[in-house]
Amino acid sequence: MASEAPPFWWEKPDWRVLALSPLSAIYSLVAGRGMRRARREKIEAPVLCIGNFTVGGTGKTPVAIALAEQAKRMQLKPGFLSRGHGGLFAEPHVVDAHHDSARHVGDEPLLLAEHAPVAVTPNRAAGARLLLEKHGCDFLIMDDGFQSARIHIDYALVVVDARYGIGNGRVIPGGPLRARIVDQLVFTSGLLKMGEGTAADAVVRQAARAARPIFEAHTEPRGKQGLAGKRFLAFAGIGHPEKFFDTVREAGGEVALKRPFPDHHFYGEDELAELAATARAEGLGLITTAKDAARLRHGAPQDFLGRLEVLEIKTVFELDRVPERIIDETLDAWRQRKLKG
Repeated sequence: MASEAPPFWWEKPDWRVLALSPLSAIYSLVAGRGMRRARREKIEAPVLCIGNFTVGGTGKTPVAIALAEQAKRMQLKPGFLSRGHGGLFAEPHVVDAHHDSARHVGDEPLLLAEHAPVAVTPNRAAGARLLLEKHGCDFLIMDDGFQSARIHIDYALVVVDARYGIGNGRVIPGGPLRARIVDQLVFTSGLLKMGEGTAADAVVRQAARAARPIFEAHTEPRGKQGLAGKRFLAFAGIGHPEKFFDTVREAGGEVALKRPFPDHHFYGEDELAELAATARAEGLGLITTAKDAARLRHGAPQDFLGRLEVLEIKTVFELDRVPERIIDETLDAWRQRKLKG
C-alpha cells in the first residue's frame, strides 16, 4: 500500500463511504466542536501555522522551511514547533540534527532542524516557551497542528494538494478530512494550492467565497541534482509517493522501477537488502526523498547509504512577494493580539 490512508479515500464515494457515514458524522461533530471550543494559550511571539484539511501529505514541511527562510531574510529568528511523528520524548525536546534519529524525534523535524531550532512535543505551548526562553526565537512556525494545537494561532496557512485535493470530501473514517471544510475554514487565514491539477478547485472556490486569500506554489528540485540521463529504482515512504516519482522525472532522471511504501515508513534490513539487490541486478541507481533519507540516516548500512541519491525539493511560490506577505500578516495579527491584551 502506498499510503497509510485507505485508497478509497481518494476515489469517488462508494458503499464503504456509505457504511462508514455514521462514524464520520460522529467524528465530524466531535472535531468541529473541539476546534470551536478549544482553549488556546496565547504565546509571547507570533505563531504561523502550516496545516492541511486532510490526513496525509500535502507538502507542508517544504512550505514551513520556505517561510522560515523568508522570516530570516526579514531579520527574525524563527523556530519550529512539531509534534514529531512517532517521537519518543515525553518532555519538550529541541532537535539535534546530527545526533537525534527519526525514531526519537520524527523524520520531518530532522529536516526542519537544518534551517532553524525545532521543539518536538505534543504540548506546543511548552515547546514554544522552550524556543523563546532558551533559544532566542521571536517567530514561531508550527508544522501541522491546525486542528488540534492548544496555542493561539495568529495566521493559519492551509496547504491543499492540487492533484489530490480533499479526496472524496468525507470526514474520517469515511474519507481523509479531519473535520468538515466549513468548520475548518472558520480558522483558516489563507489557502495555499500546491502543484498542478484540478482536484483542489472545488475547495479553492469554497475558500474564495469565504473571502480567504488564495496563493499558489509548486515544488522543484533544490539546486542542481545531476540526475539527467541516469536510471533509478526510486522508492519513497511519503503520503503520495507518485509525486516524488514525477519529481525525479522532472529533474531529468528515469524511473525504471518504483517502490512505494507507507508514509513515515521505517525500513527493515530485508527491505533495504531487496532494494539494493534489485537495483544492482537491473543496473540502476537508488534514489529517495529527503524525508526517507532522514529515517535512513541512523541504522541503514553504510554501503547502502553510499549508493543512495537523495532528491531534495524546495517550495517556490508563484508570486515572489507571497512569503513576505504571509510573514507580515502574521506579525500584524500578533501586534493586534498584543494591543487587545
